[in-house]
Amino acid sequence: MDCALEPLAKKIFKGVLVVEPVGTFGVCFLFQKMNTSQDFRPTMSKKFPFTLEVYCKSIEHSGWNVWSQKAR
Repeated sequence: MDCALEPLAKKIFKGVLVVEPVGTFGVCFLFQKMNTSQDFRPTMSKKFPFTLEVYCKSIEHSGWNVWSQKAR
């Protein structure tokens, strides 16, 4: 029984190794896009409202305010 699960476990592990970097790069791309493009934020707000909320919360928790720095 143990030997039968090893190939499945290896496939799952390989899948996780592929999906994790892709997800990380996707999140970094979205954060950069929302950070630099004010036109992109309303688009994300309409399609995925929770994404803009998470973006704003992450900015608040980091102590870095994008809008006040751009006004200077």
